[in-house]
Amino acid sequence: MRLTKYTDLALRAVMRLAVVDDGELLTTRGIAEAVRVPYTHMAKAIAHLRHLGVVEARRGRNGGLALTEAGRRTPVGRLIRTLEGDREAVTCEGGTPCPLAGGCRLRRALREAQESFYASLDRLVVNDLVAPPTGSVLLSLASPHG
Repeated sequence: MRLTKYTDLALRAVMRLAVVDDGELLTTRGIAEAVRVPYTHMAKAIAHLRHLGVVEARRGRNGGLALTEAGRRTPVGRLIRTLEGDREAVTCEGGTPCPLAGGCRLRRALREAQESFYASLDRLVVNDLVAPPTGSVLLSLASPHG
């Protein structure tokens, strides 16, 4: 299965937030620079992650972003499933009706494979993604502007 770029950058943001020191807050711009994606794309992903309760934003002079405790314990498969939406690997709708639609086993088989993919990722939580050596690599991705 191929993830959308949106899901990929949201996962990178979550992973980067998972390795900050207690009390350290990052900005959307800092995360975008660290993982080398456009700020506007990262801002959309962060807004979605905030809506899901995975990331919290603290306002004020010393404000910034932090991963919530629930975010740290979120199963990776569930997070990806939510970010990707409920789209199927193959869709039979479209401009031209599929002549196999009435008796095709492929769509069902691909849906089952997709669910197996998510289920295998549900065995991991976000904190598992930053275990060594990943965590130290993420920490080295400090943005050039602090």
